[in-house]
Amino acid sequence: MSNTNPGNLIEKTPSAYAYPLLIKQLLHTPLAINPEQEIVYRDIKRYNYWALGQRIGQLATALAGLGVEHGDTVAIMDWDSHRYLECYFAVPMMGAVLMTTNVRLSPDQILYTINHSGAKVLLINAEFLSVLETIRDKLETVQKFVLINDQPGEAVPAGFDAEYEALLHGKSPDFEFRDFDENTRATTFYTSGTTGLPKGVFFSHRQLVLHTLALSAGLASPASQGRLHRDDVYMPVTPMFHVHAWGMPYVATTMCLKQVYPGRYTPDGLLMLIKHEKVTFSHCVPTILHMLMGSPLSHDVDLRGWKIIIGGSALPKGLAQVALDRGIDVFTGYGMSETCPILSLAQVKTELQGDRARELDYRTKAGMPIPLVNLRIVGENMREVPHDGKAAGEIVVRTPWLTQGYYKNPEASEVLWEGGYLHTNDIGVIDSEGYLTITDRIKDVIKTGGEWVSSLELEDVISRHPAVSESAVIGVKDAKWGERPVALVVLKAEHEDKVEKKAIREHVKDYAERGLISKFAVPEKVIFVKSLEKTSVGKMNKKLLRELYQDAE
Repeated sequence: MSNTNPGNLIEKTPSAYAYPLLIKQLLHTPLAINPEQEIVYRDIKRYNYWALGQRIGQLATALAGLGVEHGDTVAIMDWDSHRYLECYFAVPMMGAVLMTTNVRLSPDQILYTINHSGAKVLLINAEFLSVLETIRDKLETVQKFVLINDQPGEAVPAGFDAEYEALLHGKSPDFEFRDFDENTRATTFYTSGTTGLPKGVFFSHRQLVLHTLALSAGLASPASQGRLHRDDVYMPVTPMFHVHAWGMPYVATTMCLKQVYPGRYTPDGLLMLIKHEKVTFSHCVPTILHMLMGSPLSHDVDLRGWKIIIGGSALPKGLAQVALDRGIDVFTGYGMSETCPILSLAQVKTELQGDRARELDYRTKAGMPIPLVNLRIVGENMREVPHDGKAAGEIVVRTPWLTQGYYKNPEASEVLWEGGYLHTNDIGVIDSEGYLTITDRIKDVIKTGGEWVSSLELEDVISRHPAVSESAVIGVKDAKWGERPVALVVLKAEHEDKVEKKAIREHVKDYAERGLISKFAVPEKVIFVKSLEKTSVGKMNKKLLRELYQDAE
């Protein structure tokens, strides 16, 4: 008997539905199990999931009326809002591409990213009209403009086709979201551009759906600590223009959580939403957490039980301890723009809980890979290094949701994917428990006295000094040692003019004398600064800091 199916492929019944992994499929469960669940935008708007589904259909109908077709790109410039959530679904579900514009870039960079993406329609919040005015004559592909305004009754400026709410009003919610190839591009956004022009990364429907499912599974896996469940109230504190707010709005919608969108971030505004809407789950960069912990209002808000993932930069143990003392369930997530982004989560295994010092250590690691992530630590020739918590190497990864390249940039794409793995340019170690620790960025590691000093490790030590609010460590050129570490320190307000630089050096020296860090890590200089330069998404801008303080005394 001959084998007519040598590849052992499944036999498909002609009438069977193949169920492509499209973003529209994420809406089935929430609309079925709890269509009355709330979605909140500041103190301005409340509606439910049933209304979300209606508005997604209306937005698609309206965009089609503006000429948006399959394959076209729609760009949006807005703060975190219910409108952004609607665009997360409606635009890709049409077969179009959603381009999420980083509003914190310079006007020239915003112009470059919109032109490079080929956007046909631009949805723009009224707060950014001054930016649009400076770049409008140089926009190459945008044909239609839609105004976003929290006061929709105001006049629409000349040259605009409609205001967002008026555009949706009266439109049919019954847009036919047809099936198409799940590998169709769904989203595009751009890296923050600290080195050269911003790079475009892009993700397909299949990738976003798989990331949503794997992240949901990873977050729901623990018995309690860091666990996301249906009774949680979700609020992003990471911009929705950046890596789909870490993919969490898709997760929150799929799990039918109450969602709270804060608009433009202000410490008091965020804290009041946490208080009044009973927010229990968020994510942000360390800078934002530091800002919230430093707000006087934070002491009037009960933050016990608030679960928050910290990413984008290393979570200093000093900041983590402040959060834990307030009853916050804080832990780290790891990923990057090119990885959609989540690769790992630092949820603490049950058997590792109980010892506060040990638990703090695990919460501030990069964590364990979530399902479907193939994460390796490699040395020369891509050889795996031991998982002993000591052997370091570059982190390379494979998962189904990694960007397949940089948009219209094949040369950089090949560098990113050299050897068939995505190169993170991060150095890390993995311990026997399977937890990843990032020891530094390849470009930030300090080479001094024949040793490599981790700037992240040194920042973590400095953060534990009671007078320190924030710190950054950079390498500066040194004729004898090649490089030496310099510590840039922001003191807490109550310690300004009361602490000497020598005290910070002695604090670090104590760790070195106890063998906890290398003796070469003791900084040559400590410089007290009022603030530390950040990127457009709140990360420490080490490149700029090196330029500013390379020759500082």
